[in-house]
Amino acid sequence: MTQQETPSAAFEAVRARLFGLAYRMLGSRADAEDIVQETYVRWHTAQPGTVENPEAWLVTAATRLSIDRLRRLKTEREAYVGPWLPEPIVEETPERLLELSSDLSMAMLTMLETLAPDERAAFLLHDVFDVDYERIASILGKSEPACRQVIHRARGRVRGDRKRFESTEFEKRELLERFTAAMEASDEQALLALFTPDATWTADGGGKTAASPRPLVGVEAIVRLVMGLRRRWWADLDVLVTTVNGEPGLCMRVEGRLIAVMAIESRDDRIQSVYAVVNPDKLAAVETH
Repeated sequence: MTQQETPSAAFEAVRARLFGLAYRMLGSRADAEDIVQETYVRWHTAQPGTVENPEAWLVTAATRLSIDRLRRLKTEREAYVGPWLPEPIVEETPERLLELSSDLSMAMLTMLETLAPDERAAFLLHDVFDVDYERIASILGKSEPACRQVIHRARGRVRGDRKRFESTEFEKRELLERFTAAMEASDEQALLALFTPDATWTADGGGKTAASPRPLVGVEAIVRLVMGLRRRWWADLDVLVTTVNGEPGLCMRVEGRLIAVMAIESRDDRIQSVYAVVNPDKLAAVETH
């Protein structure tokens, strides 16, 4: 840290980076903000004037705190009712989106849930935040060869599962607009044409609202669900194409109340996966930001 740079200024310079790391680790805005705050407290009690590389110190602290928090959260998530999805981030400020834009999609974060906390940290630090193997080894308390192996395995599991023919942002937005129009018109054939035959629909209700306890598989089952939702809600439903986790997504409101945030993954100009957050607690967190 330079003589002119205050501890607070050094922290603020990397605050967005710390949030981006913690959010990807934990999939929760509130938990990520807690990690950032705890890192701030530790930074101000660690004689920061003696720290040669503030960013490295802060990233190390935030990573270790995130690993500890994720280990505790794993037990809660195993007992979660139905599928667990990350808390969505909707239409963030340009500065926050810049820090969150890479590998932030709901699909990516859901895949990261399959990794152990150390694996998740190592993968994110190297492949998303460009931290070198030597620093990762120091952060995780492992040997450099061990870290290389961990990252290689994690990359194979996460990247290998990703669809090869992902649509562009423009194509995704167009798909969502076509989905909204087909739903509004109650056009079952148009909806059937929008999804791949093996499409999945994963809804996170947390046991607090109506949602399937397991992902729906197959275009016919998904279209039956959509048509049912249309009959139940459409007269009062307002659907907006917006930005969800850095990509085109949907916000659905009934009489001004947010009832769902949806993100999609697409393949060959059709919807392959839908991730629908309908848990009112997670939606309330979206509304307060």
